Amino acid sequence: MAGFTENALSKKLADLNSSQQSIQTLSLWLIHHRKHHAAIVRVWYRELSKAKEHRKLTFMYLANDVIQNSKKKGPEYGKEFGNILKKVFEHMSYLDSDDKTRTGLLRLLQIWEERGVYDAKQIKEMKMAFEKNINSEPPKKKSKVEKAFDEKMSNSKEKPVFNVSAKNKEQGYHDIQKMSSKESRQHIVRERKKSETEVEIEIDGRKEVHTTLSPHRALPAGDPPEPEELIKALLDLENSASSDAVVRERIASLPPEVSEVSLLSKLEDKGAADKLSVQVNEALQLLMDYNGRLAEEMEDRKRVSAMLRDFLQAQKDLYTQAEERLEEYTDKLQKVYLVRQELKSHIQNLPDLTQLPDVTGGLAPLPSAGDLFSMH
Repeated sequence: MAGFTENALSKKLADLNSSQQSIQTLSLWLIHHRKHHAAIVRVWYRELSKAKEHRKLTFMYLANDVIQNSKKKGPEYGKEFGNILKKVFEHMSYLDSDDKTRTGLLRLLQIWEERGVYDAKQIKEMKMAFEKNINSEPPKKKSKVEKAFDEKMSNSKEKPVFNVSAKNKEQGYHDIQKMSSKESRQHIVRERKKSETEVEIEIDGRKEVHTTLSPHRALPAGDPPEPEELIKALLDLENSASSDAVVRERIASLPPEVSEVSLLSKLEDKGAADKLSVQVNEALQLLMDYNGRLAEEMEDRKRVSAMLRDFLQAQKDLYTQAEERLEEYTDKLQKVYLVRQELKSHIQNLPDLTQLPDVTGGLAPLPSAGDLFSMH
């Protein structure tokens, strides 16, 4: 199908970020070019193996989106990815990944199991592959699937190399086991119905409807928020309890009798004591309500702080990618300058056509073959 090249896909994968829009757009492009599914999965695997560890989960989210949304048009991607996912999970288990990545991978397995993306046997093999290499060294022998896939990639210039280290992933694996109860499955079904949305995106001049089966927001916490979401959270903090001047003034204007035990001796009669009792109860309720609001504000601030951290990390990643791309294109620009200089030099060395003899009247006819070989 016109418009697809492996180099184009490599560049798109290099520009991929963890936002829902980025994943959906590239997913639709890949589905649009599903005729090249074998090459696409090969390049995806190659680029995932070279990507930094914090970006590998985004590659898995992309694969998940392609696998699930391509089922309407054919099983090509599901089968092609299915041939290597066990190997991918096995290698991912060696990586020095953080909790977010491990939980995200296990969450994908849970989604695939719940939605029947892969059968129970395949899911079990992927889980075992992700679990069996805990505290182990990378395997030296390759399975038949690995050998077949390596042979399939033999024509590629760059072969996948994983920078691995042994680290205990057991806690992350057991987290997924806790989700196996009936209540958890029912919760996931409700979440799926709630989160499934359709968006219309234009790809290569054609508008296509994309169903977000496992959207960015439904995946584990820690993903960078969308800018609008972060802005809204920051604006909400402006109306937080600590900024409520009215309540703070009411608390500051409370009479000292409600908080000073030593002043109780100044009460003269039962009426004054009853009046003070009412004031104390009102002050207690006011302070309890305000303390509750402050506690909620503290939780909101922690949440916003985490959002800011994830957002800044995502922006740093994008900045790093942009710097790498800038360096790459700067090198290409220098090469273009050199070619231009060579071209100018070559042009200057060409003969001046204006100095050639005038041949307006035409050239003499070339001799025929008979003229050349005739005997005089």
